[in-house]
Amino acid sequence: MDFSIKNCDKDSAARCGVISTAHGEIETPVFMPVGTQGTVKGINQRDLADDARAQIILGNTYHLFIRPGLNILQSAGGLHKFIGWKHPILTDSGGYQVFSLADMRKLKEEGTEFRSHIDGSKLFFTPENVTDTQRIIGSDIMMAFDECTPWPSDHAYAKQSMERTLRWLKRGLKRFNETSAIYDYPQVFFPIVQGSVYPDLRRQSALETVAADCPGNAIGGLAVGEPAEQMYEMIQIVNEILPKEKPRYLMGVGTPVNILEAIALGVDMFDCVMPTRNGRNGSIFTRNGQINIKNEKWKNDFSPIEEGGASFVDEMFSKAYLRHLIISKEILGAQISSLHNIAFYIWLTREAQAKIKEGVFYTWKKEMVGKLSNKI
Repeated sequence: MDFSIKNCDKDSAARCGVISTAHGEIETPVFMPVGTQGTVKGINQRDLADDARAQIILGNTYHLFIRPGLNILQSAGGLHKFIGWKHPILTDSGGYQVFSLADMRKLKEEGTEFRSHIDGSKLFFTPENVTDTQRIIGSDIMMAFDECTPWPSDHAYAKQSMERTLRWLKRGLKRFNETSAIYDYPQVFFPIVQGSVYPDLRRQSALETVAADCPGNAIGGLAVGEPAEQMYEMIQIVNEILPKEKPRYLMGVGTPVNILEAIALGVDMFDCVMPTRNGRNGSIFTRNGQINIKNEKWKNDFSPIEEGGASFVDEMFSKAYLRHLIISKEILGAQISSLHNIAFYIWLTREAQAKIKEGVFYTWKKEMVGKLSNKI
């Protein structure tokens, strides 16, 4: 993998660049739709690539391990071939499940014991077997197995959790370096900075993560309930340490405003389930703010979902029709709203690229934050 920075903003830490992978180039800043189980919910691959213009998607190691399982994925030739996706894929290692499935797991130094959310069977994930699993999945970018520290956590637990993540990083990276890609293209390994909302822990984690000298670095354990200002503070602290010449990935973040603020702090890569999850529930993101399409006010509004929007569905369907579909719980409603929201998120990061190149990003960002905060 190669990363080259093309332009930098003069008034912030924002930059745009290109990540080169075996499955194509990724222009940054980039939003990566979440395809947890080998599918971005409600959107087929053609629309995702051609209409929404997604350059890279995510898969999740935990969920793919359970279904369809490693035998099927390897027999198919890896996740790319299994799902018919020709572009880059990043896999989350399952560390978030250490956080989100807290009532179904036991955390140990060796690894984490899970109970499958499907049938209750026991699973045991370690830094080593998670790396092996991602070899079989065949993602272009694989993530180190970490513990996503819950919020709130006291300093003592956050330190213990962060140090465990660093020990797991060494083990996972060792396994990565001892093994080879299974398919006919290379893979890269990203570590994850933890430390909750404690500046000293974030600095320590960032310094030791940088010492691993991987092709890119991720920031985890944020957007888990902490105030936005604390999240931004942690991003700034970490990005002052993470090398500028490598891509920075902020995991699981977040709202359109969060993304713009993080771009201004020097983040390059983002993912979040919010576009599809909110879309299925009738929450529509637009350039002028957020729409609750279930509201009565849209019942007789036959104007487009968003004039000049980023997806073909924006001009094709009206707000009234989308409201009808969502209220009626029709599958098409979830598909339309999900595609619109994904396309909007991708448009937002592509527009940020353009504004960085034009040298007006910071001014544009301030204007957009004001608009995006509106409830229409």
